[in-house]
Amino acid sequence: MGARTGRHRLFVGTYTRGSSRGIYSIALDAETGELGAPELAAEAPNPTFLALSPGRDLLYAVCAGPAWASSFRIDPASSRLIPVQQTAPGDGPTPCHIAVGRTGRIALAANYHLGLAAAIPLNGDGTLGEPRVVAHTGRGPHPSRQASSHVHSANFAPDNRFAVVCDLGLDRIHTYAIDMDCVALSPGTPPFVSTAPGSGPRHLAFDGTGRRAYAINELDNTIVGYRYDPATGGLSPGRAVSVLPAGCAAGATSAEVVIHPNGRFLYGSCRGPDIIAVFAIDGVTGALSPVEAVPCGGRGPRHFSMSPGGEWLVCAHQDSDTLCAFRADGDTGRLRRVPGSVPVPAPVCALFLD
Repeated sequence: MGARTGRHRLFVGTYTRGSSRGIYSIALDAETGELGAPELAAEAPNPTFLALSPGRDLLYAVCAGPAWASSFRIDPASSRLIPVQQTAPGDGPTPCHIAVGRTGRIALAANYHLGLAAAIPLNGDGTLGEPRVVAHTGRGPHPSRQASSHVHSANFAPDNRFAVVCDLGLDRIHTYAIDMDCVALSPGTPPFVSTAPGSGPRHLAFDGTGRRAYAINELDNTIVGYRYDPATGGLSPGRAVSVLPAGCAAGATSAEVVIHPNGRFLYGSCRGPDIIAVFAIDGVTGALSPVEAVPCGGRGPRHFSMSPGGEWLVCAHQDSDTLCAFRADGDTGRLRRVPGSVPVPAPVCALFLD
């Protein structure tokens, strides 16, 4: 599977408020970057964000309801999804983010609207246990976007011992120690690092060394690098850099951050100007320097991901109902758009299987 057979396979999570029916599967030609026609992989209500098991044989999607997520087994022959556990949706809002630890025993999830983060036990057969939930309270300075806590993402630190949780509403990045035995989260020491007032931390990515992390701030459109302390899970901030090119109009909101597999480049998306900004990462200091900002190929670049080797980047445009691909140059970090795009209704997450 994957590039060895001449193609990569992606799964796409969507909002199903319109014509979408769930999770879609799309092939990408490993030589040309051309995207194939989307195929419905599984029906599910609002499976917006997706995560894979370490063995890449199971897929988890956030869902409304008490389990926080649904699980599917991946058919290796067709890449269709076979439901393992799908609970009846509840009345509350669907979580917005999910990540799976390297042991495959725990998932972390974030609920933006309710200000909650959760650790979810995962069983070997793909079933999920009862989530252990932590709640955030408070507010930030933005009158509408920060009237309460808005937990936007929950990630595992590279050592799998800590959860790092971005709260857009509180301008904080929380650290929680993970109890692997009882699948519980307890505040780290210190419990959080504050970001700039009104910045709105959204998503975060660790580099390959495990000693640096980069958070993209949705409201002030910056990226901040942090030194990570594996002993405590603490984060120490560095200098902020702007995602926006000079002269960019107001109303922009940044979304996703990804580090190239070679560790030399970082990519951040921004809605409004609809761009992907490219930065070079200093190999000694971790500092970011701008390389370019390119049109993302659609409207509302909510999410993007890179192929395992870093040759290809696929961007999901929530507002124009499309996906498009870019070839990524591993020597310069620059992106070259692959002509064309494919229609997918309300795409929120584009995840490479291989």
